[in-house]
Amino acid sequence: MKPMEKISELGMELPSPPKVAGLYKPVIIDRGILYFSGHLPILFDGSLITGKVGRDLSVDAGKQAARQVGLNILSSVKQALGSLDRVASVFKLLGMVNATEEFTQHPQIINGCSELFKEIWGDDMGVGVRSAYGVSGLPAGVPVEIEGAFKLTD
Repeated sequence: MKPMEKISELGMELPSPPKVAGLYKPVIIDRGILYFSGHLPILFDGSLITGKVGRDLSVDAGKQAARQVGLNILSSVKQALGSLDRVASVFKLLGMVNATEEFTQHPQIINGCSELFKEIWGDDMGVGVRSAYGVSGLPAGVPVEIEGAFKLTD
């Protein structure tokens, strides 16, 4: 099943691609790898999910924010490629979690994005290598930012 068909089957839709908010490119393709810059949890109405996990947001709310980041990533990739059909597999994800000093469940937060990609592409193609760690702050006070790379088909 094609990625957009799977997204539709799961009852999801993609938001508009996020606007560039600085001096960077949202996506670059080099030698069959699509790299995407850090994406934030921007909602369909253009507002941001904000807060610090462990203080303002629960693990579940942080995980939902990471899932929203995943939808925004897919939207940027679709805009760059014209379709998600060229994505062969998730290659690498790097998730940063704006969390309290004592918070230690960073991987569970980034699972929100990882599980989304697994739902779309399955165990083999939807799961790549990944890192997740906590930071003292992120742009605009968001709880999560994720960057990474997808392997493309020829």
